[in-house]
Amino acid sequence: MDLTTYDTIQNFIGGSFHPPRSGNYIDNINPATGEIMGKIPDSNGRDIDEAVAAAKRAFPEWSVTSAEKRFYILNRIAELIEEQLEALALAETHDNGKPLWLSKRVDIPRASANFRFFATGIMHFAAESHIMEDKAVNYTLRQPIGIVGCISPWNLPLYLFTWKIAPALAAGNCVIAKPSEVTPVTAYLLSLICKEAGLPDGVLNIVHGTGTVTGEAIVKHPDIKAVSFTGSTRAGERIASLAAPKFKKLSLELGGKNPNIIFSDCDWEKMMKTTIQSSFSNQGEICLCGSRILIEESIYEKFKKEFVERTKELIVGDPLDENSKQGAIVSKVHYEKILRCIDTAKQEGGKVLCGGNAVKGKGRCANGYFIGPTIIEGLGPNCQTNQEEIFGPVVTLQSFRTEEEALQLANVTSYGLAATIWTQDISKANRVAAKVESGIIWVNCWLLRDLRTPFGGMKNSGVGREGGWEALRFFTEAKNVCVQL
Repeated sequence: MDLTTYDTIQNFIGGSFHPPRSGNYIDNINPATGEIMGKIPDSNGRDIDEAVAAAKRAFPEWSVTSAEKRFYILNRIAELIEEQLEALALAETHDNGKPLWLSKRVDIPRASANFRFFATGIMHFAAESHIMEDKAVNYTLRQPIGIVGCISPWNLPLYLFTWKIAPALAAGNCVIAKPSEVTPVTAYLLSLICKEAGLPDGVLNIVHGTGTVTGEAIVKHPDIKAVSFTGSTRAGERIASLAAPKFKKLSLELGGKNPNIIFSDCDWEKMMKTTIQSSFSNQGEICLCGSRILIEESIYEKFKKEFVERTKELIVGDPLDENSKQGAIVSKVHYEKILRCIDTAKQEGGKVLCGGNAVKGKGRCANGYFIGPTIIEGLGPNCQTNQEEIFGPVVTLQSFRTEEEALQLANVTSYGLAATIWTQDISKANRVAAKVESGIIWVNCWLLRDLRTPFGGMKNSGVGREGGWEALRFFTEAKNVCVQL
């Protein structure tokens, strides 16, 4: 199993590798250098038809495979991901632009953890029963849906790809999966790992291509009964419009414009260190980043001074350099979008306190897509910059006087994915957490994840929940059986 060669990758269908039916390929760009590092299939509906046919052949046997055997195979995949950490992390960094140390520390370990968690979880997944006194017993069967589609984004490529695939497979489904065409390599490498681990042919099919062609072919296919998608709210709207008339099950984890609420009684050092992370980790390309920092007025100037000073110390540069705290933006298209958003903030009257510009790379990274971590103040809550997701290393500062004002600022956007609250007053923390309109609330921490908990957002941040039993319920159909006594 060679995980170091991926110049031209192929689709993984029915347990073997296939070129796209169209014969067309897409350039795969290393964002840190701006150079073409390979080709990926530009697949279409015919490739999806072929993958669905393979899944249909595999489903009858896989759907009745024992939970113990599914555990063994999925756990073996987790072990192989761990064994290949170095190769997978390097591929992820080349593909995405994130620092190599981050790929090693977060992305690849979490991909392994996803498989292990759901491999174990399916062994403990239980159905409900209800007794109607002396009349009847009801019990619920949880059966696999059949063939499901999993479409994942480019910001945490293998991390989020496995977050969808693992529970779908554990529940006994066959999967048609599409990684982002911007970051396809670790998904391709995962197909090699699954083959090595003994996953039966056709159970997992990985088809590469664009969202508008390959992704839509998955969503529209009549034999794909459920779709799990993570990505932009705009793309989620499109998927919902296509899937709703077909009555498909949908799980949509979409955008965020997350508030980071900082009260004056916070643990200052812990808050400051964590806020740097929650603002700029992964170049700010995490849907959970706190892009709107709300600070109690009495500490606003102190926070601003220290936050700007610490942000200026962050090294932006070659992702392979262990001293780089921020790597390259994932693509030229996204790089240009972020710079336009910064220009918009200036036009709206925002004052750039730090960053706000492209950063010229050195050596091999001279033509890479780098942007300095950016802090902006002086903008109102209803401006475009504070309402629309930028998804980059850009945060805004706003002050508040009262708890009520903090909540008003926190809830003013159409998004509701995540929020962070900093206070040592537990009553205040619980009070604010109950009123913030977000699906995930962190108090005095950020990105601390228990995989058993439900994950997802409110409002325009999505539909449904992932994680734990929520994911296994989504990927199964409930059937009630009533037996009269």
